[in-house]
Order: sequence, then structure tokens, then C-alpha cells
Amino acid sequence: MNFQGYTIGFGLTGSHCTHDEVLPQMKRLVSLGAEVIPIISHTVATVDSRFGTAEDWRRKIEDITGRTPLMTVPEVEPFGPKQTLDCMLIAPCTGNTLSRLANAMTDGPILMAAKAQMRNHRPVVLAISTNDALGLNAMNLARLLAAKDIYFVPFGQDAPEKKPKSMVARMEMIPETCLAAIEGRQLQPLIVEKYRDLAK
Repeated sequence: MNFQGYTIGFGLTGSHCTHDEVLPQMKRLVSLGAEVIPIISHTVATVDSRFGTAEDWRRKIEDITGRTPLMTVPEVEPFGPKQTLDCMLIAPCTGNTLSRLANAMTDGPILMAAKAQMRNHRPVVLAISTNDALGLNAMNLARLLAAKDIYFVPFGQDAPEKKPKSMVARMEMIPETCLAAIEGRQLQPLIVEKYRDLAK
């Protein structure tokens, strides 16, 4: 894979438990030649959790990308007029973000970046991580699956016995999905087993 010449917006939302899965993929994109522009939600920017402090996450992101994460709507709004991004990735994409995007709400920097991208028919890639993908959020998932210019990192149930409504993307497939989306196609298969080794 070669991302030379491509600029990827990388939006991180507040599924803190998946950040350790996601940041290695941010590093992969950089190593593959992408210019990665990090964008973080208010939750990521301010909340300390058992998975790490907000300051720690910001520092890790800066170390990987060499950029200070964007955190406000005015910082990302110019992405639309300037056509800054070749691909906008939201990873992890929480159920809250999924719902807001499906209902055209742009009350934060990541959603504004997605809206700015979509106005130019440029790809938005979602790597979902939500406990209610097969619950109340199922209708929002369905709406976005049918939406133009939106692509998904292949996803599946991560703990079907304990959390039967939860679905999480295979974060290790982020670069492949982004490249396919830039080419205008959805990486297949879309629905995969999250909790088992596919090689078995």
C-alpha cells in the first residue's frame, strides 16, 4: 500500500477502550506515506479514564503525526472549501457519533470535518465501536450503510455472549479500507467476525 500524496483526516472519538487498537493504525498510515491530520472530540480532549489521561492521548497523537490535534469546529470547517482531505476517517466511531452523523448533526469538530468532506463527495470512513449497533443504533447504522460517500471498516460482534448488541470494527483493516474508499469502493467482506481469528 502506498499513501504518498494522500492527506487523511483521522478523527478519534470517546471509545477510550479501543484507542490502543486505533493508534497503531494511525502510525501505519504515517509509515505508508500519508499526511495524517488528527482531529479529536471534546471527550477525547478532556476526559481522563482508566485507559489514560487526555493529556497522554494528545501527546501520543502528536508524537505519531507531528501535529497538534484539531479540537474545534472553526479549525476544520475550511476542509470543505479547500478540499483538504482525500479521506476522512472516524476511528473509533462511537454510537453517539454514528447517531449524530446519521441525523446530520455537526456539533463538534469530527462531525464538521465529515460534513465538509461529504459536501464535495469525498470519502468518509467509519470504524465503529458501539455497544448498541444492533440495538437502538441499528437504524442509524443502516442509514449510513446506504449513504453515498460513506464507507465502513469491516466490523463484527466483539462479545456476542456478554454484549449481543455490540459491534466493533477490525481496526487493523483501517489502511486497506481507506485506500479502497479513496478508489470509490467498499472493502469486502463488510461483516466479519471480530472476536475470532479469521485465519482459523
